[in-house]
Order: sequence, then C-alpha cells, then structure tokens
Amino acid sequence: MKTIIEPFRIKSVEPFRLTTRSQREAALRDAHHNLFLLRAEDVMIDLLTDSGTGAMSARQWAALMTGDESYAGCSSFYELEQVVRDLTGYRHVFPVHQGRAAERILFTLLVDRTKAVPNNSHFDTTRANIEYLGGSAHDFPVPQARDLGRPAPFKGDMDLDALRAFLDAATPGSVPLGMMTITNNRMGGQPVSLQNLRAVAAEYHGRGIPFFLDAARFAENAWLVRQREAGQQHRPLRDIVREVFELADGCLISAKKDGLVNIGGILALDDDALAERARELLILTEGFPTYGGLAGRDLAALAQGLREVLDENYLAYREASARYLADALDRLGVPTVRPCGLHAVYIDARAMLPHIPPSELPGQALCCELYRVGGIRAVEIGTLMFGRTDPRTGAAVPAEADLVRLCLPRRVYTQSHVDWVVEAFAEVMAGRERLRGLRITHEPRFLRAFTARLAPLACGTPEPAS
Repeated sequence: MKTIIEPFRIKSVEPFRLTTRSQREAALRDAHHNLFLLRAEDVMIDLLTDSGTGAMSARQWAALMTGDESYAGCSSFYELEQVVRDLTGYRHVFPVHQGRAAERILFTLLVDRTKAVPNNSHFDTTRANIEYLGGSAHDFPVPQARDLGRPAPFKGDMDLDALRAFLDAATPGSVPLGMMTITNNRMGGQPVSLQNLRAVAAEYHGRGIPFFLDAARFAENAWLVRQREAGQQHRPLRDIVREVFELADGCLISAKKDGLVNIGGILALDDDALAERARELLILTEGFPTYGGLAGRDLAALAQGLREVLDENYLAYREASARYLADALDRLGVPTVRPCGLHAVYIDARAMLPHIPPSELPGQALCCELYRVGGIRAVEIGTLMFGRTDPRTGAAVPAEADLVRLCLPRRVYTQSHVDWVVEAFAEVMAGRERLRGLRITHEPRFLRAFTARLAPLACGTPEPAS
C-alpha cells in the first residue's frame, strides 16, 4: 500500500486560525521579518522546530496524573532514572529543563577560553554555549555532506582525517572533550553510522579525551542505522541504541525531541568525579537533583515518552511522512537535501533562489515567502543563523550553505497539512524570480537568528545595518 497511515487515532484537536495573505503580511512586518518573533496564533502550519512541539500520547497524559511533586526524592525521578539507565547504561542521570541547560552545565565544567571542542557539526545553542565561555567549536562533517543532493546514506558522519589532523595539531590539554551530534541537524538531519561512531570513539579515547553525544534524536538515528547500514537490518533498535551510548562517556539530550515531551532534557554521565561536580552546578542553577528544573509530572511523561520512542510503527510512519514531503517537493523542482532524514526536510535555498546572494539571506527570504503564501513557519539554517563577522577584517562571512528546514512536529499534522505545504511551494516556485533578499537591522551578540530584526531589500542592494 502506498498511502501513509498514521499509527494513532486523534482524541483531542487544537484549532488554528485561517489567515489571509494581507493579515500574514502585516504580521510579518510587525515581526521584523523574523519568523521567531511571530505570534503563534498568526501561524497556520508551524514547521519551525520539532523541539517540544509534538503531541503526547494517551499514556503520557495519563502519566502526568501520577507525577510525584515532592521536592526531594520524588518517585518520578527514580522511574526516569531507571528508564535512562536501561537505554544508555550511564549511571548518573540529571534531569534539566531542556537540552541547552545540559550543555551549559557540562561546558561550564570543562570549557574555558583555552579550550577547543570538535564535533561532526555543532548546532546553534551548542556552539553558543561553548563560545560564551570563550572556547572554540570546530565542525568536521564528511566531504559528501556538502554535496546537498548526493544520496549518500550517512552524510552526518565525522571526517576522520580532518579530526585526526586537528587533534594532532592541538596542544596537550586543549581539547577537554570530543562530541558527535546524532542526527546531524546542521547538515540536513543526516544520520551517523555505527562504523563512524566506533572510529570516532576510538580516536578520542586513544588520546584520553572524554567523548560525549548530543543525542536529541538518538531513536531516529538508530532507525536510519538499521535501514541503511550493512549488517544492522535485523538488530533490535534497543540494541543499536545501547551500543551507540556505550561508545561514549555521556550524553546531552534535549528530551523535547525523541523524549516526545514538551519540556525537559537530560545530562547523563558515567564518570563519578565529573558527575559530582555536575550535581553541584545542577543544584545551583536548575534545582534539586531529583527534579532538576522539571515538575514531577514532566518527569513521568518523559519516562513514558522514552519507552514509546523506539516503537517501530511510529518511526516507520515518521520516515514515510518526511519522504512523502521530500518526494513531492522534488517533483516540483524544489532542491532538497538528499536523502531526507526523519525529523525534517531541508531546502537548498541558494539553489532555489540563485539570484539572491548569501549576504542577502536567501534562506530567510524563502521562509518569509512561505509564510506569506501559506501561513507556514519554517526556519533558516544558513547565513542568518550561522554566518559571522571576520574579527580580523570585519567582513561578513556566509555560512557554508543556506538551508530552509521544514521540521515535522511529532504526531501533530496529517497528510492533508503536508499537501498544503506542497501547494504553497508550487506557488512560491512559480514566482521565485521576483523574490528579494533581506538585510539585518538589529542583531544580538549570540544566537542572532532568534531575535534579529530584518528588513526587505527593495532592489537587492544591501544597506548598512543601523
């Protein structure tokens, strides 16, 4: 059968407002052409992120009622602790309010201005937390990841030669930890192979460098490993997940992704001394170790979500949904990153809008037009988010690629919603030559994509920011 069937029934619905194009144009102006600054009530199809935007299951909603709200020693923590230990094998489990809190705690303990952290690709908050402490974040994606349309199965892998060269040149003690992000969000939601993870772990551990996973989408990565990697097709998903975690010394998890919850995160460690230091900082900044910035009901819902996320019917449906959207866009001639992953479909905005140079933010221009046409909120993963200013010359340095990410919230939208997105793209494609870029009129020091203000360019000529 070719039809995608959602492996769930809908018991509760949330209405949204159907807006007109003129209403959306006014909302976009009020938001200074930054879709993060839109009011959610003005968005019809929200594909900004899959972080905390999913629908919880009936069993998760039921778990909310069993949450133990005791300040210390709550039973919901011990339930979550056991679930995480069973998944990962790590002995020390710290709940936090979301993934960036786990980043901040770990990096505060290990990173300063003399330190460098390698990764296949750091995402925005990970990089910002390292740089805020004065450290440097270094990305080593495999070369084929830069060929956006190439259907290589594991474009999320680390470039081992580049990693070795970097570590060989590093001064002793300057690399306090090594990382891998699964799946590789910045490079198009691409999976990381077990073969590459094993080699990276051996490289780090052979040099005495602790290895940590940014594992927000560990279940989706495991699913794609089983689908694409030789010798993995018949392994239970739980076994693949356990091997991945056992290759590392700890992990950071934004539970708002594969935890299937609307809030929450996890820092899990195996080193006793590091865990003791993390516990002290957790108490100072998040809360007592048995709640860690979350209510007991949140801990209970997260424990249930981690039990459910490896359900094969759910993961197969999620993959089919992403492929359905990607295939439909391909038929329209929209250039997408291939192969698609599970959590999102990525558009190559530079290829789609070649008349808009990177300095004029083609990805953001495409996001704005999608919102005007269809009330769809997407997110730019490109020069607005990852571009920078060269400290030596003051020149603007564009990102390697200008992508637009269409994130698929878990268990929220049906096939007809996706068809609406496809129709909107057809209209955008028909008039794409008339689109113009944008300029930044205000930006913060860190994570500028969240709060920057922008203005459209009338004729494609950049103007200085105020």
